[in-house]
Amino acid sequence: MEDLRYPIGRFERPENATREVRQQWIEAIESAPGQLQQAVAGLSQEQLDTPYRPRGWTIRQVVHHITDSHLNGYVRTKWALTEDNPAIKTYEQNRWAESPEARTGDVELSLPLLESLHGRWSVLLRSFEPETWSQTFQHPDWGTVSLDFNVALYAWHGAHHIAHITTLRKRKGW
Repeated sequence: MEDLRYPIGRFERPENATREVRQQWIEAIESAPGQLQQAVAGLSQEQLDTPYRPRGWTIRQVVHHITDSHLNGYVRTKWALTEDNPAIKTYEQNRWAESPEARTGDVELSLPLLESLHGRWSVLLRSFEPETWSQTFQHPDWGTVSLDFNVALYAWHGAHHIAHITTLRKRKGW
């Protein structure tokens, strides 16, 4: 089960990120929408409604979850840039994944939204000065979170969920 839950491994907190590592995060965020589009290309409605693991979300829910989650990540980035260490609100991702449009909505509702969001987020991230990466927000569960951590997390998060889809396709021979 562990392999199915974490096909690319668990997230590892970045320490002393370099300019090159940050560039890799930005590139991962830029490329995720296209990778997600490729991951779901040609899947039938039945395939989209297949869980990626036992007791896991369906591919459809994963697509909508990535967009929901990354919307939150982008907003957290903006708050950290425009307020002094703001307190952010979390969201109940499992409940969001069970909402009607996440359970049954066409993935085409989320794919273009993610593409636009990541395009805009990438432009913003490329504008950062080195000191900007240390700006923070307060997470109710994690405490102080830097933009370094936030961007690294979302770069990993997209790849993590795309791998859920691609590994399922490989296992099923799709």
